[in-house]
Amino acid sequence: MNRPTPPADGAPITIDNGKLIVPDNPIIPYIEGDGTGPDIWCATVRVLDAAVAKSYGGQRKIHWLEVYAGGKSFEQFNTWLPDETIDICRDFLVSIKGPLTTPIGGGIRSLNVALRQLLDLYVCLRPVRWFKGVPSPVKRPDQVDMVIFRENTEDIYAGIEFERGSEEVQKFLQLMQSNFPAQYKKIRFPDSCGIGVKPVSQEGTERLVKAAIDYAIANKRKSVTIVHKGNIMKFTEGAFRNWAYAMAERDYPDHTYTWEQWERTKASQGEESANNEQKAALASGKILIKDAIADITLQQVLTRPTDFDVIATLNLNGDYLSDALAAQVGGIGIAPGGNINYQTGKAVFEATHGTAPKYANLDRVNPGSLILSGEMMLRYLGWTEAADAIINAMDATIASKQVTYDFARLMDGATEIKCSEFADRMIGSM
Repeated sequence: MNRPTPPADGAPITIDNGKLIVPDNPIIPYIEGDGTGPDIWCATVRVLDAAVAKSYGGQRKIHWLEVYAGGKSFEQFNTWLPDETIDICRDFLVSIKGPLTTPIGGGIRSLNVALRQLLDLYVCLRPVRWFKGVPSPVKRPDQVDMVIFRENTEDIYAGIEFERGSEEVQKFLQLMQSNFPAQYKKIRFPDSCGIGVKPVSQEGTERLVKAAIDYAIANKRKSVTIVHKGNIMKFTEGAFRNWAYAMAERDYPDHTYTWEQWERTKASQGEESANNEQKAALASGKILIKDAIADITLQQVLTRPTDFDVIATLNLNGDYLSDALAAQVGGIGIAPGGNINYQTGKAVFEATHGTAPKYANLDRVNPGSLILSGEMMLRYLGWTEAADAIINAMDATIASKQVTYDFARLMDGATEIKCSEFADRMIGSM
């Protein structure tokens, strides 16, 4: 495919010394998405444009640039993810996308994962909060207000796998048998197994946790919880925990107090002294850095949601946890997400749900996930007034009980409206 031509009236977003430079007329690439993607993108772009126009009186305007990936790209260009799309997302720094089809029977394992890895978008940022009136399976969804920092480029999702019976898996097993016989013996059925490798690095850990702590400081959050399975996977997940604590104490001594510090004080001076030390640190405004085992975390976000604020975790844990939390506040249909590299400024904001092809072109599905991802994008640009306008409009529209079918079937006295009509209601309430 030929590289799409940027809008003549727009200007690129740039970065200088780690700070985004956002013009009043930024060019932002978008990927429409597959299945329900066109419906929710059409609703989303109208809401975003209206929020910007109403917030800045026409002084600011986004200039949209369509780029291609997924089914639409394959149909037009016979490629699932064109190089030109990656180049444009890299050059213009900030972009947004609808849900994408995952190729079946070969090709790219996941277009979403490919975008994250090719652009080194190491943070998957997933804020989770409840909008009043949204149906929820829990008694107190209003107590859920968490922000997940999920590591995006390592762990099992790195895609280092060897298929059962392949030449590659045989070579890998032979390597283990020859060089690591004790570990090889732990493989119960070597002749019929596939193998996956789980890389977790100190560099990858520290840049993720740094982003989480920076966010907690900037947004006056109270704690950062390191979620891991280090009791079992000691040199990957356990190391993630240890590196996170060490980095917090080394780089943020004036801003954080850690459970590791509490343990050392308890060992040397007793539990009462440790408790008093922690209490004084938190009273002075320091952020508590603590940790939790992944499986108990999935229980405690249900039973004790107010114990959690900002969460930093690895890729697979973050995948489970973000979807489980989304269910507590109304489902993944309204859960936003962003993939960010805070060092380079690159970011792709996205709908977090699938393509739902049976609802394609029916103007029926909830556009909330992509609209709220757009709100995250505006906040990332520093356009907080427009972002706040979207949050307020979402609150007002849901409170009016004029909602798409997924909410209407669960809300007493609700009126079911179309995807496009939901956008109309949001725009009208601004």
